[in-house]
Amino acid sequence: MAQAQSTEADWVSRFADEVIAEGERRAPGKPIVVASGLSPSGPIHLGNLREVMTPHLVADEIRRRGHECVHILSWDDYDRYRKVPAGIDPSWAEHIGKPLTAVPAPPGSTHGSWAEHFKAAMIEALDELGVEYRGISQTAQYTSGAYREQILHAMKHRGDIDAILAQYRTKAKPATAVKKQQKPVEEAELEAAEGSGAATEDDGSSSTGYYPYKPYCTVCNKDLTTVTAYDDETTELSYTCQCGHSETVLLKEFDHGKLVWKVDWPMRWAHEGVIFEPSGVDHSSPGSSFQVGGQIVGPIFGGEQPIGPMYAFVGISGMAKMSSSKGGVPTPGDALQIMEAPLLRWLYARRKPNQSFKIAFDQEIQRLYDEWDKLAAKVADGTALPADVAAYNRAVRTASGDLPTTPRPLPYRTLASVVDITAGHDEQTLRILGDLDPANPVATLDECRPRLDKAEHWINNQVPADQRTIVRAEPDTELLASLDDTGRESLRLLLEGLDEHWSLDGLTHLVYGVPKIMAGLDPEAKPTPELKVAQRQFFALLYHLLVGRDTGPRLPTLLLAVGADRVRKLLSA
Repeated sequence: MAQAQSTEADWVSRFADEVIAEGERRAPGKPIVVASGLSPSGPIHLGNLREVMTPHLVADEIRRRGHECVHILSWDDYDRYRKVPAGIDPSWAEHIGKPLTAVPAPPGSTHGSWAEHFKAAMIEALDELGVEYRGISQTAQYTSGAYREQILHAMKHRGDIDAILAQYRTKAKPATAVKKQQKPVEEAELEAAEGSGAATEDDGSSSTGYYPYKPYCTVCNKDLTTVTAYDDETTELSYTCQCGHSETVLLKEFDHGKLVWKVDWPMRWAHEGVIFEPSGVDHSSPGSSFQVGGQIVGPIFGGEQPIGPMYAFVGISGMAKMSSSKGGVPTPGDALQIMEAPLLRWLYARRKPNQSFKIAFDQEIQRLYDEWDKLAAKVADGTALPADVAAYNRAVRTASGDLPTTPRPLPYRTLASVVDITAGHDEQTLRILGDLDPANPVATLDECRPRLDKAEHWINNQVPADQRTIVRAEPDTELLASLDDTGRESLRLLLEGLDEHWSLDGLTHLVYGVPKIMAGLDPEAKPTPELKVAQRQFFALLYHLLVGRDTGPRLPTLLLAVGADRVRKLLSA
């Protein structure tokens, strides 16, 4: 999208303007660097996805304008393993304190470590979402010695770092401040909002002095260590571990430890030349990693703090069926099982980062898809607002090209109703979808994929059994026998009009029209309050006779799904 199309409501263009200008000031002629950080300490949630989508959308806009832009995604896989999540064998507690890449993967996983297991699911989701990035493993960086000079420099200037940190140590803990500001749906969402690294990790203070470097013990491989001495000239570092081991190593040769988080993050900003990086709500608090990092990055590492917004929580609606073993809060992979990638991208693109929003796993997803389809129609006919067009375009394509879409995007609620009624039977599904528009019938189910598959997964995994649609096998003879003349006549009119109106639009006209005819009105008459009551009563009667409930899928779709012969059988008094 051209820069001239930037609007006040299009937050992505505004940030792109700022980042391009800042890149020209800081590093003219060089690729612009934006960054995200994720800790694969457990399932990477939809809240964490904002950490990636915010810079992705900005980077993509920068690329659309012809600038070279690199999106770094740091995998904080050298962080310590902090706790055993729900649903995991409690024996995994023996690994607490080890790097995430040294912890065995959860039971049943095919991956080589805890970190690789949780990274893999996110990598797959980001690929489907069209997110282009350069992944950096912090385990690989630290153990290869890539940061050796920065570590030695930080240790040499540990007194200066300690003085900066001391200004914040008496202030409120970031996590506490976050809890006062926000009311996340679940505790797990608070963790998900922490962003990269360990926001609550210690800052290097100890009874033996201040050291910004934390070794992992070479015997037990845990960070339950205390640095007891360090010599700036020789780089000799002595430490003891709670396991009983103690040793002295040469830090200029030792690659089995890392800088504490509040020093590590600004070190990386300087090392990578990061221009733009968002931060979670916890990082806006006094003494938080982002604020403290801003004080450390210049004086200690000669860099500049990135510009970037604080991003708000991403809420979830309708996850009652999620297993507690999955961590309570769903992942991008979970969302992509029930919605197409462009829709999920749109949810992040249309809201400014500081605005919270919810991702629907319940019935609300049907309304969300209706809204998305209406927007697509408005974009196609040129009636959408500029900011809405921008968000839509960011959702359906990147600078590299269009994302895969469903060739024939039938309404999600229609597809969900059909697979609900047919229990996913392909032949039956194709019959019903073919009847929706007889003048232009669906020829193969592939025309409706992947949306059809997403709707089927939603029905099978997110809709409770008691809300599923089961069509009666036999007529409700008792109810049919109890009908008065009005009820019988309304059913007769419906059955009489089935063949002539056998399409989605035709059946819609028929079911709304029968109560009008019964009231002596023209089938095209505008509804009155009295007529609406009569229509609701008629619809309730049809639902009871077809599925034994007061409500169900939209009646035209339900009638098509049941089929004309079976409708006649169930409605004939």
